[in-house]
Amino acid sequence: MTATETPGQPGQPGRHESAEGTGRQRLHPLSPLLHGAKSLFVIVAALSWQTLNQLGPVHFGIVVLVLAVGALIFSLISWWNTGYQVVARELRINEGLVWRRHRAIPLDRLQSVELRRPLLAQLTGLAELRLEVVGGSKTEAPLAYLSVREAAALRERLLDLSGRTPESAVAPSADPAAGTPGAAPLFSVRNRELLISQLLTPQAFLLPIGVAWVITQFVMEGSWTFIGIASTVTAMAGVLLQPIRRVLRDWSFRLARDPGGRLLLRYGLTETRSQVVPLHRVQAVRITWPFLWRLNGWLYLQLDVAGYDAPEHGNDTGSDRLLPVGDQHAARFLIGTVLPGVDLTTLATSPPPERVRWLHPIGLRFLGAGLYPDVLVTREGRVSREMTLVPYARLQSVRVTQGPLQRLLRLATVYADAAGGRSAVARDRDVAEAWALADELVRRARRARRVPPSSAPAADPPPAAPAEPGQPDDDPFWQRPARA
Repeated sequence: MTATETPGQPGQPGRHESAEGTGRQRLHPLSPLLHGAKSLFVIVAALSWQTLNQLGPVHFGIVVLVLAVGALIFSLISWWNTGYQVVARELRINEGLVWRRHRAIPLDRLQSVELRRPLLAQLTGLAELRLEVVGGSKTEAPLAYLSVREAAALRERLLDLSGRTPESAVAPSADPAAGTPGAAPLFSVRNRELLISQLLTPQAFLLPIGVAWVITQFVMEGSWTFIGIASTVTAMAGVLLQPIRRVLRDWSFRLARDPGGRLLLRYGLTETRSQVVPLHRVQAVRITWPFLWRLNGWLYLQLDVAGYDAPEHGNDTGSDRLLPVGDQHAARFLIGTVLPGVDLTTLATSPPPERVRWLHPIGLRFLGAGLYPDVLVTREGRVSREMTLVPYARLQSVRVTQGPLQRLLRLATVYADAAGGRSAVARDRDVAEAWALADELVRRARRARRVPPSSAPAADPPPAAPAEPGQPDDDPFWQRPARA
């Protein structure tokens, strides 16, 4: 992405045509109203009750009205000087009044485009587009707001111009709720399971204990101050906020696949989100078994996608979910869809040496790593168990590290880095095994990317015969019994 800022004079940008692409487009005319409403809400929330008591209802209302008019005027000026244009294989966005800002986003760096509809946008029939690009630390060029039809059509056009999907493979949908024509439904999460899964969280289990403690304190003291009540309510709201946000975020989660082979995700209650994720951009798949969820045999799946951050489960800002909650059968099906030929039920791992017990007296049996024909598999975790699958073709680098205690015990840790964010980690392997594993990962990554033999080092060994599906490869350093 490139951005430049130049001084300019106020004026009407207008709509002009370009020989290289479509004419400049403005956002929807209702955009200033929505932005002004959000600004007004923040302003009113910032004004305290003390201000209301000092000014009185009439003067307070006048202050709020003046601030509302000012916020609306500012939003109108911003809207009037903001426009976007698709030129060749670039999305160009111009904004600013005194200081003009011009951004050019190369579409060949585009990873995915997300269509969001916050509550106000749903009420007015609008939508927002958010772009994820290679190397971006945050969402680039959010276009807020467009009509739903225009947003859906622009999303498909940007993805087509990025070279990810043939232009005739996918037709734009007028309404994300209706889905993409020709899309095949893959999976949907039942809202009942989503609600129960959030009850099986530490917050839900600790809340009754907190309520009982508050009641006990009230009964013993016989009185309760305003500060005490406010603090208690705030603490309980903080405890309940995360599960409630997860329910609202993942409500009616649906997954489909379009004729071009891309994943289509739709979810959300107060803010609906519609995402298109090209499968070739998936860098890794992570499976997590939370402690309390294992009572029902549930887990959740996350994707590491190039261009996205790698937030933890529960973070609303992330775009990484593949399965908010489900059983092993659902996970096996979805993993096989994202990583063809990979079967979750056959992914066994080999444990580290027994001397690792000095470092992990309890969690040794939860550590492991395994090499398979298409992916590297690592596992770790004591309370919440996690397994990471990284295709060899997505590996960006391989690192071998040693800490002071590891040097004493002749151990090392191997990190397999992908572009999606976090790494697959084979912890505390024997030193010789760690270096052999790192060399093997480099060789397999080179082979998976089909690098010409002339570019490989002369000492690189010839490719080994692929192992049978579902069985660890028979490498010299990988002969310990595998563990499921």
